[in-house]
Amino acid sequence: MAKVEVAPLRSWDDFFPGSERFAKPDFGDMARWNNRVVSNLLYYQSNYLVLAIAVFFIVGFLNPVGMLTAIAVVSAVFLGSVWAGENRAVIKNFKRQNPTAFVIAVMVASYMLISLLGSVMTFMTAITLPLVLIVAHASFRLRNMKNKMENKMEGAGLKRSPMGLLLEALGQQEENLLKIQTLLEEKMKE
Repeated sequence: MAKVEVAPLRSWDDFFPGSERFAKPDFGDMARWNNRVVSNLLYYQSNYLVLAIAVFFIVGFLNPVGMLTAIAVVSAVFLGSVWAGENRAVIKNFKRQNPTAFVIAVMVASYMLISLLGSVMTFMTAITLPLVLIVAHASFRLRNMKNKMENKMEGAGLKRSPMGLLLEALGQQEENLLKIQTLLEEKMKE
């Protein structure tokens, strides 16, 4: 298996060219739309990370107290849950038996504390706005030949990236490309 490499930052002209490289996705063909989104997520992953960080900082700049409060609360609840999960037998057993319920409980506790301090909308904007922008760009941006080639290399296992690993964990990689990867890994072992 190839080592994990961070994808290069694509140029602005490639990332956001004129309107001729954007088109409405075919909502009737979900497989094709999903393929477009996955391809763009893989190809522009570094650009999307920069976009998310920029939006996070802009929202933080517009409401620094709310953002710092929300980050502190989420961090404290997370660290408290980790500590409690390691040091309290009842919580440790609950965490082991119901991992999803434990994560939901941590999220609900974070939300309730943030809402008491009035920073919910600031934090949610800093999280959801970048996600909406990324999904919109990935949905409307047409793929080019380099994009398609990079996606095939990622799917075949010749190249690995953080977004590729995340999409693979979410089950969003194409099944036939994973078969190619397995075949290539077997050939390399021989």
